[in-house]
Order: sequence, then C-alpha cells, then structure tokens
Amino acid sequence: MTCVACGYGEGMTRDKLKEYRRKRDTGRSGEPSGSGRERGGRGGARFVVQRHDASSLHFDVRLEVDGVLVSWAVPKGPSLDPSDKRLAHRTEDHPLDYADFEGRIDEGYGAGTVIVWDTGTYDNLTEDDGVDVPITEALEQGHLKVELHGEKLTGAFAFTHTRMGGDDTNWMMVKVDDAGADRRRRPTSTQNESVLTGRTNQDLESQ
Repeated sequence: MTCVACGYGEGMTRDKLKEYRRKRDTGRSGEPSGSGRERGGRGGARFVVQRHDASSLHFDVRLEVDGVLVSWAVPKGPSLDPSDKRLAHRTEDHPLDYADFEGRIDEGYGAGTVIVWDTGTYDNLTEDDGVDVPITEALEQGHLKVELHGEKLTGAFAFTHTRMGGDDTNWMMVKVDDAGADRRRRPTSTQNESVLTGRTNQDLESQ
C-alpha cells in the first residue's frame, strides 16, 4: 500500500501550519513561511530527516501527509538496529517546502543549523488485522509502519504513540527487522553530511 499525499484544501493546510507560523518569525529565520499553496510531491509521498544542531543536537523526521510534513524530533536519531527504541517527540506540522531547507537560524525558536541528512519517498505499510490503514488514520490511532526509500535509511520503521511520562508528544521510533536492518552501522554518527549539498552543520556555522 503506497501512501501518496492526496490533495488538501489550501485553507485546511494553512490551519495545520498555524502552530508552525506562531512559533517562528520566518522573515528573520530564513525558514519557509508555509504561506503558499502546498502541493504533494511527485512519485509518492516524501520523507526527510534533517540534522538540527540547535540547543541540543537532534534529528527531525518528517513524513509528507495531506499537504504538510508531519514531524518528530528524535534526540538520538533513527537507528538501523531493531533492538534500539528511539524516543521521538511529535512536533508541529511543517510546510512541504521545508523538506529542502538547509541553513543557519540565527535566533529565536530552533536557533542553530539545519541540513537535509536524508530524504526520499516512503510507503505506508500500516495494517490492522490484514486491512490497510490510511496514514492519516494510523496517526490518529497512534501506530504506523512505513517503509523508507532513502540514501541512508531504507526499510520499514514503526512509530508508536507512548505518552511516556505523561507527555502526549512522546512516541517511539523503532527499526523493523528486515533487509534494511543493520546492527553494526551507525549512520547518525558516521555520516554527518547533507545528501543534497554535501555540507555539514559545521560548514554552516562557519559561513
């Protein structure tokens, strides 16, 4: 079952980005404003993982869903080892053009540097008793499984809403044990460059 982002009303998309715009001054930060009409990506729904060196280093994992990027901040970054359970904090939806954003945010919310650490398309593999579950319903139900087709990340990953510690934003991201699993490779610590430009966060800091 392939999740292809369906058309989404412009007004509804903008409502989903209300929190995104509230938290930042995009005119000063240089981030996409999300004020234009968002359109789905070509050839399937897109995913992106951005390496964000802010007050603390983390990886922002984003899935294209209904005209926006549904997002999680993963402090330790995605792991290819199925035995690793990665805490993932659900954050505000981002505009689709954020998927290509790289740069230095000098001040305010999220101040730091951002690179596109990995990107590609994804398939929705979520099922319930053998019945395919649309990605929007999977998000509402708090469990989804997606297959990533990236340069650094491949194979299936599961996201589960845990509310651990009483925090409603807490999810877990876990690698499914499939052909894309690798218990030895640690791409988040050994491959720090952008897949779009080859730059690192340190390169942006020196600009």
